[in-house]
Amino acid sequence: MRSLLTHLDRRTFDLIAAREWPGAQRVLPRLTRSANHGLLWFGLAAGAAALGGRPMRRAALRGVASLAVASATVNTLGKRSVRRQRPLLETVPVIRQLHRQPLTSSFPSGHAASAVAFATGVAMENKWWGLALAPVAASVAFSRVYTGVHYPGDVLAGAALGAGAAFAVRGFAPTRAQLAPPARPRAEAPALPGGRGLVVVANQASGQRSGPRPDRAEEVHGVLPQAEVTVCGDPDGPSLDKALEDAAERARSLGGALGVLGGDGTVNAAAAVAVRHGLPLAVLPGGTLNHFAYDLGIETYAEAARAVETGEAVAVDAARFRAGPHLEGRQFLNTFSIGAYPELVRIRERWAGRIGAWPAGVLAAWEVLRTAEPLTLRINGERRAVWLLFVGNCQYRGLGFAPVRRHDLADGVLDVRVVHGGRLARTRLLLAALSGTPRSTPVLGEARLSRLRVSDLPEGTTLAFDGEVAHAPGELTLDKHKEALTVYRLLPE
Repeated sequence: MRSLLTHLDRRTFDLIAAREWPGAQRVLPRLTRSANHGLLWFGLAAGAAALGGRPMRRAALRGVASLAVASATVNTLGKRSVRRQRPLLETVPVIRQLHRQPLTSSFPSGHAASAVAFATGVAMENKWWGLALAPVAASVAFSRVYTGVHYPGDVLAGAALGAGAAFAVRGFAPTRAQLAPPARPRAEAPALPGGRGLVVVANQASGQRSGPRPDRAEEVHGVLPQAEVTVCGDPDGPSLDKALEDAAERARSLGGALGVLGGDGTVNAAAAVAVRHGLPLAVLPGGTLNHFAYDLGIETYAEAARAVETGEAVAVDAARFRAGPHLEGRQFLNTFSIGAYPELVRIRERWAGRIGAWPAGVLAAWEVLRTAEPLTLRINGERRAVWLLFVGNCQYRGLGFAPVRRHDLADGVLDVRVVHGGRLARTRLLLAALSGTPRSTPVLGEARLSRLRVSDLPEGTTLAFDGEVAHAPGELTLDKHKEALTVYRLLPE
């Protein structure tokens, strides 16, 4: 059987070598050289990361990770396990042959493995970009036979290894589709075709952009042409608070919904108004990080628009912090923190797109622990020295001291994480970060609660919530308002 497969493999190689392939002579040798050491794929990934926005950066990162796993598998296991001679070049026209012939084992093809791994990894995050890359990956794989450096069987084996590497990466790093927030509990919201009845407040000041600011009203009308839009954030325009109140009153009179285009701070303000007026909220991600929108499963204006037009919506939790258990306070949709957490997040977000989430988390932990000083306060009556107190609205996934996203936005819990001060705390936490096991260190405390009391806060302490910063009172109570907000999002088919 093995000899038959070998014969067929060589016979197919000779048939490809003997055949004329129109146009291939000018393209395929150059293409195969461009893919040496993965340079073609790294270049595509870098371009997508720089120009394509967050979804494309995520797809590029998954593609590169899949390529890295495939390359490591081929070079450490594949080529060392099967010693196969490269094809003889007698039947391959000289004009096709590479100037520098590879010297390693012919089985399997590393170029084919890398090409298929990258394209498959990308397709798992973005099927359309994956489909666009498929012909390029197939051409790179075929070029290895065309130029005479691999048998077809080598290429097929490499392609299988590449696809397997992409699925292996997905196994320990699930795609966003796999981790999409559950579409529960479903909520009633009006369907607004074309956006008729939707009143949107667009914050012109949201987002970090170079060059001229986009026309926010035009952005909204591009996906919801019949929506009413109020633009705030300009010196001559209305304040955010007034714009939201006026928009809510107008939406109630129309029997429609409130919409918001902006970052997490703007969305938080709009959510508070929507809850107070009993209106569903449509979120168009127009800020820098857009944590709430992305955790909700909305990454583009078009996705938000489709949900509005079809009336698909869910109920999500809101968390609150108050200066006393019976006083009116402020709400947050994402995170609340005291101490060094805001600085940790800022550093991690700055580096995550360049070096990955785990290395960025380590770098952020080191920088924060190197410069921060612990606070002494009481948490549920117990006196503690802490570097940071983090409270998430619903449970977050990710490193213990640097959580990154949520799976369920209506789980009814506060995700509480505390980095304690004390002897050798810096060293122990950093070692845990480097080893990738932050939950194993006693320096980090975690709990899932429905209520939290923080007291004896030092004067001058600041707190952060959903990107906003404020002075902290001496005592705080945090709790949940379960399923407080109805928000548009696409439901699974």
